[in-house]
Amino acid sequence: MSTIRTGTTTTTAIAVTGDTTGNLILTADTGIIDASSTTGALNVPVGTTAQRPSSPTTGATRFNTTTSQYEVYTGSVIGWVSIANGAGYSVNYLAVAGGGSGGVRHGGGGGAGGLLASTATLIPSTAYSIVIGAGGAGSSSAVRGVSGNNSTAFSQTIVGGGGGGGASGTTGLSGGSGGGGAGSDAGGSGTSGQGYAGGTGTSGATEAGYSGGGGGGAGGLGANGAGSTAVAGAGGIGYTSIISGSSTGYAGGGGGGCASTASSAGTATSGGGAGSKGATTASSGTANTGGGGGGAGFDGGTNGTSGSGGSGIVIISYAGAQRGTGGTYTSIGGNSIHTFTSSGTYTA
Repeated sequence: MSTIRTGTTTTTAIAVTGDTTGNLILTADTGIIDASSTTGALNVPVGTTAQRPSSPTTGATRFNTTTSQYEVYTGSVIGWVSIANGAGYSVNYLAVAGGGSGGVRHGGGGGAGGLLASTATLIPSTAYSIVIGAGGAGSSSAVRGVSGNNSTAFSQTIVGGGGGGGASGTTGLSGGSGGGGAGSDAGGSGTSGQGYAGGTGTSGATEAGYSGGGGGGAGGLGANGAGSTAVAGAGGIGYTSIISGSSTGYAGGGGGGCASTASSAGTATSGGGAGSKGATTASSGTANTGGGGGGAGFDGGTNGTSGSGGSGIVIISYAGAQRGTGGTYTSIGGNSIHTFTSSGTYTA
């Protein structure tokens, strides 16, 4: 290969050796190759991934037009490694999926949307898709509740909450947290690391004995219906976070519903909706908390209306001044906070 070599004496100051390989080597025997006297730029090789040299040497550097990043060859074990556009930075994030709606007619409470509190290292100038899951819709028909929709953030899928059991198909649905069961049927399962199972309902010889189990929450199981006393199950507790700058509860399960002659409907916390007693309307999960909707009760042949699940949310927080864009930006206590209440893109 052709070589231009610099030495340390007058006789070796510059030596040029030519050949026909098409490769050129610049070598400084004991010093450095210095281009600092120019104010322009050093043009490096540019090409696609397929155009990488077939026999690169360690330290080889180029711009890859396939990935739109600089890359360096680190040797045969690891190979080519992308060079990020500046150092990556760490963020904390809270991601919640949509909550499930409650079931109807001694309906189980809706399960809370799955919740994930974690960290990620982001690459500057990289766009990250954020998807916010909607909550399941409530109903006045004697059916199971509707499961909430998934949220996604930083390649993680957060699972929507399971719908509560209803008079037709009475087990609660599984999800981020499981929906509560209706009658004497079981609640649905939660997703490991994201939420808990729903509670089992209760049934009896008369309407007074029927009630739904509570939907599971991000922090605990939905409660079972209380047997002969016909107290519907409370929704599972949620998760309290200060990532937004204030203490807020997320992903609480919905309370179960019960008959008008039963003792009481199921309660809920952390954004979950309370169940209803009799042919009344249960409370919906609070928007952007992922709370499960309350299960609906009944009175004779008349059904109540179940509560809808609350929509999800994604909150991103990091120390210091603003570095990224996307969502609603606030600065609290020295932290930069980006809040997504609808789907969008975070650009680091």
